[in-house]
This record gives sequence, C-alpha cells and structure tokens, in this order.
Amino acid sequence: MKIIKYFFEFIFIITFFIIFKIIGYKNATNLGEIIGKKFGPFFRSNYKIQKNLENSNIGNSEKDRKIIINNMWGNYGRIFAEYMYIKKYRQNSLSNNIEVVGQNILEEIKDNNKPVIFISGHFNNFELMAMHLEKSGIDLAAIYRPLNNKFLNPLMEKIRKNYICKKQIKKGISGTKEILKYFKKGTSIALMVDQRVSEGISCNFFNKKALTTTIPAQFVKKFNCKIVPIYIERKKRYQFRLEIFKPIEFSKNDNIEIITSNLNKVLEEMIKRNPDQWIWTHNRWK
Repeated sequence: MKIIKYFFEFIFIITFFIIFKIIGYKNATNLGEIIGKKFGPFFRSNYKIQKNLENSNIGNSEKDRKIIINNMWGNYGRIFAEYMYIKKYRQNSLSNNIEVVGQNILEEIKDNNKPVIFISGHFNNFELMAMHLEKSGIDLAAIYRPLNNKFLNPLMEKIRKNYICKKQIKKGISGTKEILKYFKKGTSIALMVDQRVSEGISCNFFNKKALTTTIPAQFVKKFNCKIVPIYIERKKRYQFRLEIFKPIEFSKNDNIEIITSNLNKVLEEMIKRNPDQWIWTHNRWK
C-alpha cells in the first residue's frame, strides 16, 4: 500500500535530516551524494530515466548515459541534504557559496515596477533561485507541486514558506486563478516549465512532442509582460552559479504555440549545459 510506503519514506528522510543537521553542512552534502547514488534508484526507475535521456539524444552512448544518471542521483542527494541548511542560505551565512550573474537585471526589473514571469526548470538546488529573487527585493510568488507523500509534504511546505518564498501557489486550476490575482497586483511569478502538464499544448522538446504549460505564453499575450529565464548550476561540491538572463520579449504576432516552443528551446539549452544537473525523473514525454 502506498500509505505504508510513504510512511517509511518519511521515517527514512527525517532520520537523515537529523543526521545531516548533526554532522555539519559540508559533511552533510558529501553524505547526501553517497546516499543519492546508493538509494536514488530504489525511489525512481533508472530505466525510465535512461529512456528520457534517449528521447532527448543526450549522451553519445549507454556508458555516457549511465554516468549522467549516476551524477544526477549524487546531485539529487546533495539537494536532499541541503534542505537542512536552507535557513542558513536565507540568513546569508552560506550565501557566499552562490555566485550571481545578472543581478543588474533584477535591479532593472524592480526599477520598472512591472511584474515579470521568471521561468526555469529543476536544475541542481532549484530552491535557491526563488529564494535569491525574493531576497533581492522582488515581490514574488512561486508555484509548487505538493509532494505525493502526505507525511512529508507539510514539512516541505513549511520550509518553502519560511525560507524560500513566502508566497506559495499550489499547482492546479485554483492555483492558476491565484497566479492571475497576484500578477494583477504587481507580483512577479516564478514558474518551472520543465514538467509534463495535464492541460497544455503539445510542443517539441528535444525534437519530440511533449505536453507543455502555456501559462507564460498566455501572460505574454494578455499583459505583454517579459519572460525572464533563470538558471542555477553547481560549479563545485559546495559552490553554485546562479544566472539571470536578459528578459525575452515577443512580438504581438507571436501566438501561444510559437512562444511556448521558443521557451522549450531556452530550457533545452539550459539542460545541455549540465545534463547531469537536471532531474530526469519526470515523465516528460508520457
């Protein structure tokens, strides 16, 4: 039964959260990498991840793809450990670990006093992106998908609201209405565009059709707003590079499909930079 599985997952995760807290940041993230590589494949099928890599033509051989998968699990494990230190990132004691490129773009966005749509994907420690935007003074609301694990989800929601981004919008129909409400009040939106959605349009993603959210495109058409891509990568074990790209402006003649397809291309280029730092576990081409 799923409820039993979720309960034991919760106990497993909480136990390691306690251990991570005791042993300190660097030891925790190093241990997290070991745990990710060892236990990650038990939570998600490596076969599915390998199929995703094949669909995207990432990796020149099966050996290359195995290396990407192994490194992905290691990175996943580091993210897992770093949740126990999110508060320290928020309170600046670990913020020197993040090199920021494009901070001037955020200052321009604040000066313009108009909300934008920030887009990204599940790269590396993706939670640090929304945190940095809010810490930089951007009035921000972040969209999230609740965890399936009902035991773990309340804890993760608490961490997100307290230390990552105070305004959290639950993904779904009601969430879409909330996005609109916030945006009309001048709040920018942070949105992950790399996951499959039940309601969207079929667009090329690595030359294969994939259902893709149209929320950014709809806002461009309705509000003529700018889209700002943002990306994070792990440069060393404890060091990150966070990049804010120049805003993308679209022509009035660009339709929903053109805008959405172009944003998929932006995402593809991000993934190609560090294939092992994107989370390949999503059923993107289902």
